[in-house]
Amino acid sequence: MKVSMFQVDAFTGEGLHGNRAAVCLLDAWLPDEVLQALAERHALSETAYLVPEVGAYDLRWFTPTTEVDLCGHATLASAYVVLAHLEPGRQEVAFKSRSGSLGVTRDGDLYVLDFPSRAPHAVPSSPEVEAAMGLAPQEVWATPRDWLLLYDSDDEVRVLEPDMVLLSAFDRPGVIATAPGDHHD
Repeated sequence: MKVSMFQVDAFTGEGLHGNRAAVCLLDAWLPDEVLQALAERHALSETAYLVPEVGAYDLRWFTPTTEVDLCGHATLASAYVVLAHLEPGRQEVAFKSRSGSLGVTRDGDLYVLDFPSRAPHAVPSSPEVEAAMGLAPQEVWATPRDWLLLYDSDDEVRVLEPDMVLLSAFDRPGVIATAPGDHHD
C-alpha cells in the first residue's frame, strides 16, 4: 500500500514550530483499523486523511488512539496541502467531515477556516455539575459536544477547582466555564 503523506507545521511560517499534523492522501477510504494504525505510527497529535470528491475532499482526523470529530490545525494543514501542492491555482477548498462542511480560503499567505457552529440550548443545572465544579453556575447550556457553564463573575471562575474525575463522567467531553468580565479601567 502506498500513501502520500505530508507533515505540516500549522500556525507558523517556520519548520519545526507550530502545531504539527500529518496529511495523508488516499484514493479511497482504507479500513478504520489501517487509518488508526497509521496515525499511531505517525505519533503526531492528529493525522488527517483526504479522499478527493467532485469539487471537495472527504476529511477525517485520527489521534494516535482514536478518531476525532474535528481538528482545526489538521484541517488548516490539509488546506495547505491542497491549495499549495495539489491544486495551487485554487483559492478555497471545501471539506466534508463528521462535523459537516468545512471551508478554507487562502488570504495571501494565511488560511481562514470557517468552523461549524454548534448552537447551545439552556438546560437545568444539576447537583453533579455543582459537585464537579465546586460551585453552582447561574446557567447551564449544552451543545451536542460541550457543556457551557455561566457564572456571575470572573472572580467565581477564577476560584473554581474542578474535579477532573467527576468531569470525566459527564456525557459531553468539553466543559467550558465562563462569566461576564469585570470592566476595570
